[in-house]
Amino acid sequence: MLPGRTPSYNQAVQKMRKKSPNLTDQHVGSRVRMRRVMLKLSQTDLADGLGVSFQQVQKYEKGANRIGASRLQQISRVLQVPVAFFFDAVSHLPPSVAKDQPLTELTEFMATRDGLALAKAFMRIDNMQLRRRLVELVEQIEQNQD
Repeated sequence: MLPGRTPSYNQAVQKMRKKSPNLTDQHVGSRVRMRRVMLKLSQTDLADGLGVSFQQVQKYEKGANRIGASRLQQISRVLQVPVAFFFDAVSHLPPSVAKDQPLTELTEFMATRDGLALAKAFMRIDNMQLRRRLVELVEQIEQNQD
């Protein structure tokens, strides 16, 4: 406790010190993860390419640690994408849309192995009627789950 301060003031100070990740940092981190998974690289593989620990890569991907400009450029080289890739779908959105929960959930899902595998497999289906039936099936499953 700080001298001369009330417990509630000290609690407020402690809360302010525990920052939650910035939305942009989270988005950039999820794009790093998505691209890493697309290339079938482990966190250790990416970490080795960057000269950092895999724990540091985990923190970047969660948005817990902010990625500096030079590190982001290094990541873009290792992951073979332009730096702008990490900001796609966020830079042109107004703040109210950038905080949109469904968009955030979609971005997070697409950064997972299952999300990426599902999207890739779905895109390889040429028959548009079959695609539509698959979407309807998934929507029915979602509506009937308990």
